Amino acid sequence: MAPARNVVKIAIQMPGAIPQLIQLDQAKPLAAVLKEVCNVWNLSDCEHYALQYADGHRKYITESNRSEIKNGSILSLSIAPDKEAERLLTALKSGSREVKREALRRLALLAPDLTFAGEVINQDGLEHLGAIIEDGDDLGEVLAHGLRAFSELMEHGVVSWETLSSNLVKKVVSYVNMNLMDASVPQLALGLLESLALSSPPLGQLVKQEVPLERLLVHLQVLNQPLQTKAMALLTALLQNASFAERQAMLDYLGQRNLRQFIYKNIIHSPVPLGDEMAHHLYVLQVLTLGLLEPRMRTPLDPYNQEQREQLQALRQAAFEPDGESQGSGLSADRRRSICAREFRKLGFSNSNPAQDLERAPPGLLALDNMLYFSSHAPSAYSRFVLENSSREDKHECPFARGSIQLTVLLCELLRIGEPCSETAQDFSPMFFGQDNSFQELFCVCIQLLNKTWKEMRATQEDFDKVMQVVREQLTRTLALKPTSLELFRTKVNTLSYSEVLRLRQTERMHQEGTMAPPVLELRERLKPELLGLIRHQRLLRLCEGTLFRKISSRRRQDKAWFCCLSPNYKMLQYGDVEEGAPQPSPESLPDKLPVAEMRALLLGKDCPHVREKGSGKQNKDVCELAFSVSYDAGGKAAYLNFIAPSKREFCLWTDGLSALLGVAMGSEQMRMELEMLLAMETKLRLLELENVPIPDQPPPVPPPPTNYNFCYDCSIAEP
Repeated sequence: MAPARNVVKIAIQMPGAIPQLIQLDQAKPLAAVLKEVCNVWNLSDCEHYALQYADGHRKYITESNRSEIKNGSILSLSIAPDKEAERLLTALKSGSREVKREALRRLALLAPDLTFAGEVINQDGLEHLGAIIEDGDDLGEVLAHGLRAFSELMEHGVVSWETLSSNLVKKVVSYVNMNLMDASVPQLALGLLESLALSSPPLGQLVKQEVPLERLLVHLQVLNQPLQTKAMALLTALLQNASFAERQAMLDYLGQRNLRQFIYKNIIHSPVPLGDEMAHHLYVLQVLTLGLLEPRMRTPLDPYNQEQREQLQALRQAAFEPDGESQGSGLSADRRRSICAREFRKLGFSNSNPAQDLERAPPGLLALDNMLYFSSHAPSAYSRFVLENSSREDKHECPFARGSIQLTVLLCELLRIGEPCSETAQDFSPMFFGQDNSFQELFCVCIQLLNKTWKEMRATQEDFDKVMQVVREQLTRTLALKPTSLELFRTKVNTLSYSEVLRLRQTERMHQEGTMAPPVLELRERLKPELLGLIRHQRLLRLCEGTLFRKISSRRRQDKAWFCCLSPNYKMLQYGDVEEGAPQPSPESLPDKLPVAEMRALLLGKDCPHVREKGSGKQNKDVCELAFSVSYDAGGKAAYLNFIAPSKREFCLWTDGLSALLGVAMGSEQMRMELEMLLAMETKLRLLELENVPIPDQPPPVPPPPTNYNFCYDCSIAEP
């Protein structure tokens, strides 16, 4: 008899037949299992049949993936993948329109399975689908199914995108450029072109030449979020693959054609909630747009460049009346240089030669650009800033130039200018799409905030770094609120005064207080096991609610998702694929199960097998930080259930919950924060009656025993 761990109890069904309940021996060849199943139903030619999962994406069972079968799984007996592929391709060649449509629908449904996809590709299925796409006889449902099936087959990476012909690419492009009644056709065509542009640089150039940017703008204005998302995906793919000069030209053209206004009005402020995919593409577009500032940020000022020297003089002349120069035409050159040096000092430059202040890169010429923009677009605010500080005592002056340089560095850090795009990030700022010249306009708000905070702190030149720390905190807190417009940002950041920052710091410090008296520390240690049990219970309840995880390939983001949850009795992990837009599935409908008793270890980050497979050279930091895996026994071999959490919080909740199930200590940052918060709250409640009573570090000494015990009451003496 085979060991129990090699046997799983499953059900096998077939239309028109009574289901079979069998004990599947994982050590027995799959062909032998199929033969036994076919014999029960009196089916000959068992090699023409195969097993599939009955639910979800109906993946075929093979020798390589059979270890994934869990107790309680429901399988169905169906036609073998090679026979099914042959049948469907024959229908595509010689069938009627209705037969061809149904065959394409079935082909698109099964194409996500690697086993079936390999059979279709081996039987020249891609060529048949390519011919259907190139013919374009039916621009409705038939073409939509053909595009979907073709995309799914290519996504497996079995065939290189480089093998596609330019005629096929141009035909797909034509579907994007057409005004079709069926919106699914241009949507699928856009998705196919995005994958092609990201995977094949030569064909990506062809797509860039054939797809007019004007056409993508038309799709972005349509009130159809899936179509908008695919159009934005193709746009960001083309921008990412373009050279810096091409990217700048494309963004300049899109700016002239009001791309920002379309995004702000039709996408960000759309009544339909913003999807994760669209949020990611808006983040990419923001990074690429701000990335145009990187060359200026990394280029130091050249003191011998005549144009840059004239810009510095224009900055000085905009701040001070040129009386000395206009009236002093007879002044000597030394006298004029002395006046210029003094005025540059008043502007806040640390050196009499301002070029020396701007030799540092970053911020390089970007700081000069910001100062010139402020002086020309907000001349009254610029003059008021300079004159107000010129009238103060020398040590209380807020240096405009030095502050502008440091503020530009700070904004570059906060907005991550010059950093590459993340594959999964969605952290974009809506206000950058609500304002032209958003970076420069943001600088104008921030430089005035610097002056305001300087006055509130009554700072001197020695306090410059302290003021910049407060300004950094003000900007960080306000940007985290994601204001939708620059005016809203201005209102919120000005409300966050220096006194309010101090209040917030004090509140946070009270919540994070860690240095206490030894008796209080002892009390905290006694409370800790109970509170850890409370957190453990919360984590397990959260696992029972379940989470939707996304599948992310090494090449591009996927719309595919899967759901996982813990059974109410804490004995089984239940999971399965979920269709896009479908409601959260019930635990009973999930096809796959992993008993908690079979779990062996929890792996995090780089130790996960699905992270190691990508290779260290192409490792994405964000994905690595959110990856975790559960190892378990499968037929005597180690198998893994791999996760990529949708957020850092979900990563902490799931790793804590799985650690609790495995009986090991929970160690996430979220757990430590919650434990500290609960300890602080519970400790304060226990010590509420001792408020304002000093607690000594050492317990008071125990007095010596009395010399006699005559003070005890004698109960034998009767009271009168």
